[in-house]
Amino acid sequence: MTKMRVVAIARNLMVKNDAIAERLRERFARNGTLVVNLLSSPGSGKTTLLQATLERLAARYRAAVLVGDQATENDAMRLARSGVAVRQITTGAECRLDADMVATALADWEERPCDVLFIENVGNLICPAEYDLGEDLRVVLFSVTEGEDKPLKYPLAFNTSHVVVVTKTDIAAAVGYDRDAATTSIRQVNPQARIIELSARTGVGMDEWSSLLEERIRAKSLAPAK
Repeated sequence: MTKMRVVAIARNLMVKNDAIAERLRERFARNGTLVVNLLSSPGSGKTTLLQATLERLAARYRAAVLVGDQATENDAMRLARSGVAVRQITTGAECRLDADMVATALADWEERPCDVLFIENVGNLICPAEYDLGEDLRVVLFSVTEGEDKPLKYPLAFNTSHVVVVTKTDIAAAVGYDRDAATTSIRQVNPQARIIELSARTGVGMDEWSSLLEERIRAKSLAPAK
């Protein structure tokens, strides 16, 4: 009986999350806002990538960021230096963001026009992959220091993502990164994902990443609201 009860509760939580996510998706469609959900393990470079991304995009597009962390506002303060709207979501014991947290954080942002909203999810490759946040684009990061078999160990995060960003490529040779092995691991769990290899520190690969985002921002702004 206990196991059946746990399953029922979990199912109800996901049904509630998906309903809120769909309302968020409708809101983002009305406003023409592209929503990018960034997943990764801790230390893969999400915040550094976002800083470099905002430096490139903020002058041409209205951007905002939601930052999810279990504690501290360190990442939010770093990103706020870019001049865009940033809001922290502190999750405490929770290891992921869910749609209700996002909806609550955005409750008084209804009148803020925004071309792109980045959601920096909590550093974790397990729980965040299970929750729809109403995003248009789910991006999973992993750095060259994490091991080429990372996608095989955390298949849901990679299988549900549209884009895989391999970060810190400037140190790939120094850490003995095997590019072919990593690509094979990605393709085993997600044959369709777009793979972008970059270094936010040196700028290599950032043009491809920025171009992808700009294409999606423009497409979202032209899409008819549902």
